[in-house]
Amino acid sequence: MLYDWLEAQRALLRSIDTWANLASNAWGSNASKDPMLPPGCDWLRRIFQSTPEPPPFDIPFVTIDAEQVAVEESVVEQAPFCALRRFARVSAPQSPSCAAGTGILLCTPLAGHHAVMLRETVQTLLADADVYVTDWANARDVPCAAGTFGLDEYVMTIERFIRRLASDGLHVVAVCQATVPSLAAAALVADAGGAAPASLTLMGGPIDTRLSPTLLDRLAVSHRIEWFRDTVIDTVPAGYAGVGRRIYPGHLQHAAIVAAHPHRQFALEARHWKSRVAGDDAERDASQRALNEYSAVLDMDETYFLDTLRVIFQEQRLARGTWLVAGRRVQPQVLTETALCTVEGDHDDITGAGQTHAAHALCSGIPDALRTRMTVAQCDHYDLFTGPRWREQIHPALGRFWRALAERRSQVANTNT
Repeated sequence: MLYDWLEAQRALLRSIDTWANLASNAWGSNASKDPMLPPGCDWLRRIFQSTPEPPPFDIPFVTIDAEQVAVEESVVEQAPFCALRRFARVSAPQSPSCAAGTGILLCTPLAGHHAVMLRETVQTLLADADVYVTDWANARDVPCAAGTFGLDEYVMTIERFIRRLASDGLHVVAVCQATVPSLAAAALVADAGGAAPASLTLMGGPIDTRLSPTLLDRLAVSHRIEWFRDTVIDTVPAGYAGVGRRIYPGHLQHAAIVAAHPHRQFALEARHWKSRVAGDDAERDASQRALNEYSAVLDMDETYFLDTLRVIFQEQRLARGTWLVAGRRVQPQVLTETALCTVEGDHDDITGAGQTHAAHALCSGIPDALRTRMTVAQCDHYDLFTGPRWREQIHPALGRFWRALAERRSQVANTNT
């Protein structure tokens, strides 16, 4: 099996890891202070290291109104396949963007990268409220005794988190693949009479992949599920807690991501090299962290991966109204009080044009006054949640969306009293 072969190669590389450290230190430890040393001279270290663990979020503070506010990180709920992380602002003033007592649940995609790739998203949202993050586990580290994890379990995990948090009011922000189960979870909560989120923001997600299908969409429907099972599924080898678990390996996902977006990998490398040559220590550290976040990938449980292909891409069950989660029909039209915002990038080659905005047609019970949609110019998939377009266009627009919602709710409350 490929996974076993790769582990053997990693064991060999780990045996020369010390040498790689010495070599890279000798050639590159002072690169930031000596522009004569070649850019990217720590390449040996990155090549010869074993598969990196994801870096920590490490957000000690955020700046709000020109003041530094401390941030405390904790895990408020731990399940075998997901940890719910809370990033709490210590003694921060209430932002006018959000109604009092609210928080933000950031639903991260389980599609290759670790949740830490959305670190910048978390840091930006902390200007508005405390942020809760779904931190999905690497399937190779989950013992087989914990059972399998499918798309139903993903939805029910988000549903449980919404029920836990929505009693105080909640803004849900879902990115990429997470948009589909997040919309389903919110609908299931509302259908059962629970406290639905105050708002739901869906960013670059495959709500209806029949619209403007991308290369990814076409690949997903070009083969039967059995072909994917026979071609890309592997077994976790000895040495990990999840030994014997059937998974879609992270190394295959990373190869596909780099092949599909070589320009992003090149841009990250170029930024790092430039900072080394310029002797900019702060930028060097930031660019190195960005490389580490982008390179940290995880294995997905076989059931979840194949469910996603079947339910979202091949059968479009959400869009067609045929999706059952644990025997319960997903009916987005039952959402009537949750404000809906959809965000697309006009250069997104992962999620086609109109696929995310399709949520508005499905959520027919939401009043027009509670809807907004954004299509961001010159914006690719990753720009939706990181970089200048996220910071300077999308996040400010979200702030206006939340403020308008807070004002509307305040007016309704005053009218009722």
